[in-house]
Amino acid sequence: MKPKITVLTLGVADLERSLAFYREGLKLPSKGIVGREFEHGAVAFFDLSGGLKLAIWAQEDLAYDCGLAKAPASSTSFSIGHNVSRRDDVDEAMQQARQAGAEIVKPAEETFYGGYAGYFTDPDGHLWEVVWNPENLPSEI
Repeated sequence: MKPKITVLTLGVADLERSLAFYREGLKLPSKGIVGREFEHGAVAFFDLSGGLKLAIWAQEDLAYDCGLAKAPASSTSFSIGHNVSRRDDVDEAMQQARQAGAEIVKPAEETFYGGYAGYFTDPDGHLWEVVWNPENLPSEI
């Protein structure tokens, strides 16, 4: 298996609500919900850097497609990291997330490794970390 991930899919309770959060609130580019013509097929994609796509899909439809029983989500099962180039970008991204309706679970603060980071959850409880790490700056887009 090559070390490349192309799509990260989040199961969501309300596809329209999550689309608004990510597209209007966080300003992630998306063409909106596609696949409505297929049973269990409605999904929205967001273009991220490096060719990565974020997808949101109703949790019931994701469970149906993979054949697993729908289970409660846990905010501590994984986190999505958003690395930024400047320390001030952390505060700006956290404020944008708050205005979009995110719950700030840990305000941005100095980290043990010399960086600066904070955490928020989206409307479904998916955990995001916004981080500036001077030793691991993202490449420019």
